[in-house]
Amino acid sequence: MSSKKTDDTADLDREMHLTDHLEELRRRLIVVAIAIAVATVASYYFSEDLFRILMAPLLAAMPAEGGLIFTGLTETFFTYLKISLVAGFFIASPVVIFQLWSFSAPGLYAHEKRYVFPFVLSASIFFVGGALFGYFVVFPFGFKFFMGFATDFIRPMPSVKEYFSFAVRMLFAFGVVFELPVVTAFLAMFGLIQAQTLVRKRKYAVLGSFVIAAVLTPPDIASQLMMAGPIIILYEMSIIIARICGRRKKSEED
Repeated sequence: MSSKKTDDTADLDREMHLTDHLEELRRRLIVVAIAIAVATVASYYFSEDLFRILMAPLLAAMPAEGGLIFTGLTETFFTYLKISLVAGFFIASPVVIFQLWSFSAPGLYAHEKRYVFPFVLSASIFFVGGALFGYFVVFPFGFKFFMGFATDFIRPMPSVKEYFSFAVRMLFAFGVVFELPVVTAFLAMFGLIQAQTLVRKRKYAVLGSFVIAAVLTPPDIASQLMMAGPIIILYEMSIIIARICGRRKKSEED
């Protein structure tokens, strides 16, 4: 009898514990949603300027009289909304990261908590660095290649919607690719990957770098090299980082 009562009490405690976690998650998601919404509304005031900055590499490669067009009545309006949302997310990212950290921190060990801030900071820096590399280095060469197909009777007239989708997709792709050293460091810290494994897989990584570059960049060798080259360099950096993190982990265990 008492055993059954104890089991019922334990089940009730687990249900209450789960309910508390779900309630805390709901509150933090609400805070994140409000922060992104406020930042998005504020960004919409500068949406036209933000889009001008985004399309600057394309306009620089187009003829002097060239420009973007829109084929739907609401196309430009929704593009401005989308770019405001993207900007709002980046502006609110400190709030998002803080809320995620506050929710997950109680479940981490003390030695794991010290890695969170360096990991988040490094991930942010590498992501932004990758996006800036795509914007300032790859975009000018890629757009110049595409504009090379223009003739006297074929005029480039990219639409606002198509260019926004292409540019944002490329920027995010470069940002994600540049996260390779950060992810490797995280995995090495927890013993999930070793430098020797990365060294053995180097030839496959080089091949994969060119495959990724061929898929994500314009079909010219210059643009592909400008993406494959950094990926290979980042992979070599990952080997060094994994080796350092592996030694540190081993010394901590000893």
